[in-house]
Amino acid sequence: MDWTDPFLIFFLFALTTIFILKMASFWNKSSQNLPPGPRPLPLIGNLHIMDLKRPYRSMFKLSKQYGPIFSIQMGVQKMVVLTGYNTVKEALVNQADAFAERPIIPMFEEFAKGFGIIFSHGENWKVMRRFTLTTLRDYGMGKRTIEDKIVEECHVLIKTFESYRGKPFETTTIINAAVANIIVSILLGKRCEYEDTTFLRLLKLISENIKLVGSPSVMLYNMFPTLGFLFGGRKTVLKNRDELMVFINATFLKHLRDLDENDQRSFIDSFLIQQKENKNKTNEYFHNDNLRSIVGNLFAAGTETTSTTLRWGLLLMMKYPEIQSKVQEEITQVVGSAQPRTEHRTKMPYTDAVIHEVQRFADIIPTNLPHATTVDVTFEGYFIPKGTHIVPLLSSVLHDESQWEKPHKFYPEHFLDSKGKFVKKEAFMPFSAGRRVCAGETLAKMELFLFFTSLLQRFTFQPAPGTTREDLDLTPAIGFTTPPMPYKICALPRL
Repeated sequence: MDWTDPFLIFFLFALTTIFILKMASFWNKSSQNLPPGPRPLPLIGNLHIMDLKRPYRSMFKLSKQYGPIFSIQMGVQKMVVLTGYNTVKEALVNQADAFAERPIIPMFEEFAKGFGIIFSHGENWKVMRRFTLTTLRDYGMGKRTIEDKIVEECHVLIKTFESYRGKPFETTTIINAAVANIIVSILLGKRCEYEDTTFLRLLKLISENIKLVGSPSVMLYNMFPTLGFLFGGRKTVLKNRDELMVFINATFLKHLRDLDENDQRSFIDSFLIQQKENKNKTNEYFHNDNLRSIVGNLFAAGTETTSTTLRWGLLLMMKYPEIQSKVQEEITQVVGSAQPRTEHRTKMPYTDAVIHEVQRFADIIPTNLPHATTVDVTFEGYFIPKGTHIVPLLSSVLHDESQWEKPHKFYPEHFLDSKGKFVKKEAFMPFSAGRRVCAGETLAKMELFLFFTSLLQRFTFQPAPGTTREDLDLTPAIGFTTPPMPYKICALPRL
């Protein structure tokens, strides 16, 4: 195909124009009452004023000018941005049903095709989320059974850290593998060795896709899908997805061959049994497309955010050694040389506060996953049509100056009262809130506490030789999530 062909260029231009006119007619019916925002330019919208690498920063600045609720236009896609704790809570919690959908975003629709949990819609989402939450609980989420698996993984992770004998190493792959093994144990009923090449390949595919989904290339594709052939990020995301699905297919087909209805060993077993039970029902949701997507969703969501938070935690402990020392003192006083357990958490307010502050400061998913309105909504005096793309800016909640004493500093005292007791904060929303709140929140909290305390019990973390704490860069990397920049660490044994 010749992309320089004048007829083809005219055709693409006409297609784009039709799309713009459709969008214009959709928005004009309510434009009088839409939230304020910067004036869009033809075709590109507000693209010229956005930092495409870190769009959440541009949105945060715009909220200072236009208020906590404002409109922006990315290409021809109009969206409403919600900022600050009070506004985000009002939408996601107090009007949860009205803001419970996902918008139609080209990359996500092409990637998930409406299946699974994270990017699915309507009844499919409700059925799959309900099944997933119930099954995760059945396999120990929040219970002693899964805690034992995390503790076992902590031992493997500690031995791996010990193998470097205090010499500098990069933690990303190791921590990704340790965290991934917890969700793998639920999905497949086993764990993988850190050197397993297939396992490492899957982790690489997921990490690459999460980075690409937040890249300028994919963002531009979402704005101008008719020009998709120009954007390489989209092709890589779909190629990676296909490779991941081949693995998942092989895995659940093996489970299907070995399935024993009286001995359910994993999440996949439970889904396949539900599939058999619902075989003759109409409006069937327990099909292989949903299974593949849910396994992919849980693998990605159950690995990336928790491992990224842990890597931020270790970086911040090196940056602030006085905080690291206070955490270690509390671990020594409360746990001693015993294995940290979740029951210790209530007796360790400072450590708990540090973990919470790592999550707040790291701001792992600054723009949140996108939401959409399920009905026409009048919100804070503005009219927002059904199907509107909503950005509940989590970054603005976690840095809300009305909620946090030092919002832009790493300050564990945000979660402590004057007597040193742990204090919950309503504006602590790293898992989002409302109907689309993270399904694995309970599991993630348990993992963060056990991995973090187990590592700090056994090691003191220092920068690599030749690097000072002042040299450590706290600028987040680019991607849909915000991992720390790559760094090397020295794990010096304590016990």
